[in-house]
Parts: sequence; C-alpha cells; structure tokens
Amino acid sequence: MKKMIFSLFSIIFIISGCSKTEIEPHPKVTSTLVQKEQPPADFIPKTMKIVSIGDSLTQGVGDSTKSGGYVPYLKESLESLDSVRDVQFSNFGVRGNRTDQLLKRLSNEDIKGAVAQSDLVFITIGGNDVMKVFKENLYDLNLAVFNSEKTGYGQRLNEILTLIRSYNPDTGIVLIGIYNPFNTWFSEIKEVDQIILNWNEMSREVLAEYNQTAFITINDIFIDGKESLLFEEDYFHPNDQGYELMAKRMFEELTERETLAELTQSEFIVREEGL
Repeated sequence: MKKMIFSLFSIIFIISGCSKTEIEPHPKVTSTLVQKEQPPADFIPKTMKIVSIGDSLTQGVGDSTKSGGYVPYLKESLESLDSVRDVQFSNFGVRGNRTDQLLKRLSNEDIKGAVAQSDLVFITIGGNDVMKVFKENLYDLNLAVFNSEKTGYGQRLNEILTLIRSYNPDTGIVLIGIYNPFNTWFSEIKEVDQIILNWNEMSREVLAEYNQTAFITINDIFIDGKESLLFEEDYFHPNDQGYELMAKRMFEELTERETLAELTQSEFIVREEGL
C-alpha cells in the first residue's frame, strides 16, 4: 500500500493539468476496416452527425496530432460504410472533466444545439471521478470508499443521460467504459482492477435504463496490449496506437448485431455482405 501511495503522488502531479487542446486536422488514416460492396441503385448514403462529449479521452490528450484522439479513426471507418456519405463530428471533450462538471457543461447552448441535431452521442466520462477518490483518500485506499463514491457517480450519470434525452429523444447514446491507467505501476494490486470493473458495471446498469444505448468496454485493450498503449509523457492517457485501437473496438461494436441500425433507428444500415 505504501508503494501504491508513493506512486500515486508522482502520477497525480503529472496528470493534474486541465488545459484545453485545440483540435487540428488529422493526417489521412490509411487503414480500412470494412470492405465496401456496390450498393443497390436506389440506395442513397446519408450524412451522420455525431457529438462527442466528456473528458480527455474525447479531447484527445496524448494524440500526437492533437486532432481528437479516437475521432479521426472512427470517422474514417464509419465513412467506409455504404450507408454513410460523410461523418460530421462535434467534439466537446475537456481534459479533467468529471461527471459533475460535464453535467454543468451540458447547459451550454452549443452543446445543446449539437445534441439536438445528432444521430449519435459518444461519451467518455468516469476516469476523473475515480481519480478524485484516489486524491482524497491516498492514506486510506479501500474498496469501501470507492463503492460509496460509485453510487454518486451513477446518480450523476443518470442525470447526464436524462438531459441528453431531453435535448434529443431519438439520438443513439454510446458510453465508453473506463480503463485502468495504473496497470503499469500496480499490476499486482488486484483491488484497482476490481474498482474499474465495479464502476464499469455501474455504468452498464444506468445505461440499461435507457433505450437506443450501447456500452463499449475498452479496459481489456490496455491490459492485454503487448506494448504500451499509453502516452509516454504521463503514462495515463492513450497514445496514437491506443486511440486507434479504441476506435477499432468502437467501430466493431457498432457494426455487429445491427447495433448501429438500432441506435439510429435504422437510418444507417450495415449490410452484412459489406463486413
């Protein structure tokens, strides 16, 4: 536990900055995840509007191109679908955001307007809620305190989803699970893994109360990676490869079992022969 506390002090100072990063154009992503087929003659591709909100994973901290982390990779993949002409992302990610801060930001008129016009809303949130508990309980880290704070997190997440639904009752909502950024230092401390699992399960339970929603797990990507997928300057946020793998997982989940069609009420169809 002393080793865990000492290491936490070090990484908290590294990742405590909360400045915004401007998003710049991303170089062309060369990988194609879907083999396209010729669509029917009466098939008309549509523009997909996506709003991404949340924390540093949405802003793209750790992305060497400063262009939105997973966003350009997912955009490239979605635009490879026959039913999608182009994808328009509105990125409202802010580094350091917790659920209480995102809840306040949702009153912003730009965000409200974008959500109202969206086909999908992607959310990354929760990691900083967990970090807040670490900071406030460095000398008394135990599962009980995390379980207590998890209840409040679930309540705030429910409020976030309710607000989004009030802005747009028809948009699909995709929540990205949190991952364990401490695995590099604390792989032998199983309690940290359990905390992440517990909070992700809470997210699933809250999300299940709403229709047209999907929960996407990414924790295993960072645990099972054969090489580091974390940004070398803080070993907390994903690096370019980490974001690319996140986007790949998101695309795979969206295009399996007609998930995309269900989220968007069948406006965007994934034809089986195109997979």
